Amino acid sequence: MDRYGNARVLVVAGSDSGGGAGIQADLKAVMALGGYGATAITALTAQNTRGVQDVHTVPPAFIRAQMASVLDDIGADCIKTGMLHDAAVIDAVAEELDTRAPGVPLVVDPVMVAQSGDRLLAEAAAARLAELLLPRATLLTPNLPEAEALLGRGVAGAEAMAQAAAALRELGPEAVLLKGGHAEGAEVIDCLATAEGVERFRTPRIETASSHGTGCTLASAIAAGVAQGLGGREAVVRGRAYLLEALRHARGLGGGAGPVDHACHVPPFRIG
Repeated sequence: MDRYGNARVLVVAGSDSGGGAGIQADLKAVMALGGYGATAITALTAQNTRGVQDVHTVPPAFIRAQMASVLDDIGADCIKTGMLHDAAVIDAVAEELDTRAPGVPLVVDPVMVAQSGDRLLAEAAAARLAELLLPRATLLTPNLPEAEALLGRGVAGAEAMAQAAAALRELGPEAVLLKGGHAEGAEVIDCLATAEGVERFRTPRIETASSHGTGCTLASAIAAGVAQGLGGREAVVRGRAYLLEALRHARGLGGGAGPVDHACHVPPFRIG
């Protein structure tokens, strides 16, 4: 699909009833950047800006059925995965990718650790994710706690981040965007590891309580770019620019960690 077409992104992830993260954030980001979003829902959450009150998981066979339904009819120019909560779900998604989308670019957002620091994915399932999905990934987008979980070691400081991004790439992904939002300081540093090396992106930190769903939003914004035919770095640069605008224009909804403004105006193919 060329970059001016209605590029198709299939998102395989959990639902956030509050609309700030998960499938809802994914669809908003893809559509804001000119793509077409379809979904395979892995879990339903009762969730708002204050937290998650309940979770209802979707059987793996039905996750596969959703993926098959979309891929056999609409198709996809990029697939993005988010919350895959256990090994059985990861197995099901990997099998469906093998069967129906072996050549489709894949953005893997390894939703493993909540903003609170709580583990969302058991260690056995994390190992399954690394075994089955990372080698398929066009791009892996972990935050710092997720990178630490995947590598089994701490990551502190800009140089350690660059080394960690490169080490994660050795696990199989074509590229890794290690996000530094969880680190302290007035500046946020993200590290993009590719075959050419590691590039650092530095951005002044935006002080806001509306940061819920930033990981989902960024990964899906990048997936939209990949689906539209942007190069990997180009898709990352545009995705980061979109997220920064969405953070700046957040509406302050709810009494906790509010959502970003997915409807912020960013020219669809602006770079830089």
